[in-house]
Amino acid sequence: MKNSINQMMLDRLADAAREGRISRRSFMHYSMAAGVTASAATGLWGTAANAEPKRGGTFRLAQHDGNSGDSHDPGLYESNAEINLAHTFRAFLTQINTDQSLGADVATEWSATPDASEWTFKLNPAATFHSGAKVTAEDVVASMNFHRGEQSTSAAKSLLAGVTDIVADDEHTVTFKMESGNADLPWLMTDYHLVILPRNEDGTANWKSGDGCGPYKLDSWEPGVNASLTRHEEWHGEGAYFDAVEITYVNDPNARQTALVTGDADATSMIENKTMALLERRPDITVINVPSAQAVTWPMFCDTAPFDNVDVRNAIKLSVNRQELIDKIAFGAATMANDFHHSPAMPYWPDDIPQREYDPEQARALLKKAGMENLSVEISTADSITSGAVDSAVLYSEHAKASGINMTVKREPNDGYYSDVWLKKPWCMVQWGARPTPDVMYSLAYKDDAAWNESHWQNEEFNKLLRQAKAELDDTLRAEMYRDMAILAKDDGGTVIPFFPNFVYAISKKVGTTGEYAASWHMDGYRAASRWWFNS
Repeated sequence: MKNSINQMMLDRLADAAREGRISRRSFMHYSMAAGVTASAATGLWGTAANAEPKRGGTFRLAQHDGNSGDSHDPGLYESNAEINLAHTFRAFLTQINTDQSLGADVATEWSATPDASEWTFKLNPAATFHSGAKVTAEDVVASMNFHRGEQSTSAAKSLLAGVTDIVADDEHTVTFKMESGNADLPWLMTDYHLVILPRNEDGTANWKSGDGCGPYKLDSWEPGVNASLTRHEEWHGEGAYFDAVEITYVNDPNARQTALVTGDADATSMIENKTMALLERRPDITVINVPSAQAVTWPMFCDTAPFDNVDVRNAIKLSVNRQELIDKIAFGAATMANDFHHSPAMPYWPDDIPQREYDPEQARALLKKAGMENLSVEISTADSITSGAVDSAVLYSEHAKASGINMTVKREPNDGYYSDVWLKKPWCMVQWGARPTPDVMYSLAYKDDAAWNESHWQNEEFNKLLRQAKAELDDTLRAEMYRDMAILAKDDGGTVIPFFPNFVYAISKKVGTTGEYAASWHMDGYRAASRWWFNS
């Protein structure tokens, strides 16, 4: 019986390898668990693995979070639909690989001065825009300067605040000069706002034309409805196996799942966790479940009553039962958070900070201290934010009753949520995509002058540590600084962070993958179109 069970396991592993649904590392691990020697498993991998992805076909994706107000302006990118499209028709200096390491995109190599105050990037001479023009260092300078300067409205402005100059050394070499060291700069270049754009004659970046240098050329796009793309035959990278990509924006999760089940889509982003087990039983569908550093946040405006009182903020943080949210809303596909925006998927993780527990009695005591017993508050949310978003807010409101908090949940429209609700209303629910390092996350959403300081939090000590950590090359000292920053955000900040949800999405088994997936965004870091292929 044991041999029969092992053979069944090996057959399944071989199928997964042929379809690109399992990595070599996982294949070797499970093969040896089935009783196969390491050398035999190596041979099996060589026989079963689909080493040569096939070219051809049209990849059809049902994508969530599409909005009629989505834009080509990279400084205004907010929605998942915009971010996915950016990774499909535009390119970046660097990228997050499937093993979560930093890899090349338009830049092939990079190096820094000893104090990390200057970084030099060498560009791929084969990189071209869809219009036919070569990508040059001048294009990179224009693209980055788009986010800099007093007049910039870009959300990435704070990421480049320490850059004093960007210089084209020659046609394919560009140097970033900074006021102080920044060890994370190559990682910053993966931020979804920092796409490489063609340069106008006056030296500005041309974002309006829709030209890009990514794996696919954008043929048509109706924001919130659909997008059509064809392969850029002169793309500088590996992959782009599909002939064409069709993206349909479907905000209703049931409709997205139905499109995959009926064969109208080859993949769907962000399935509902409550249907995950049902989809996993289907022989024609593969569910991909990737732990990540993306986060669900509930930011409160720290300069608006009643959230301008730190005791009220902490009472609200004590009034959520995180484990119940993970069990009942995320169906286990999440990692518990601790009210600071730093996850175990990021470097410098401070694992010794005590976990904040659900404690309605302490919450009541804090509200009494603040003179705000029987507090009434309203929180805004929408279905498109994350799987089970509205349900999680409703469950949170039930938790808060034990603290004497009357929490009203306002269900907002999906369309326009990030333009009409987020950063506008004093308490709302948000989903943040994964960022590669804590510096990137803190610079975007916690820094005093960040465009996306969603809680309006101002903490002088936090900002001082942020500046110091950015330039610190000693990893031990840097880790200590991030730990101190996490404690400040936890105890003084205005953001409730219950958990870090996994990226959970699904594909047809006719779609081949490497078996490893970037944890930066859904759909393999939103590079599915360039990394995946059809098996037949």
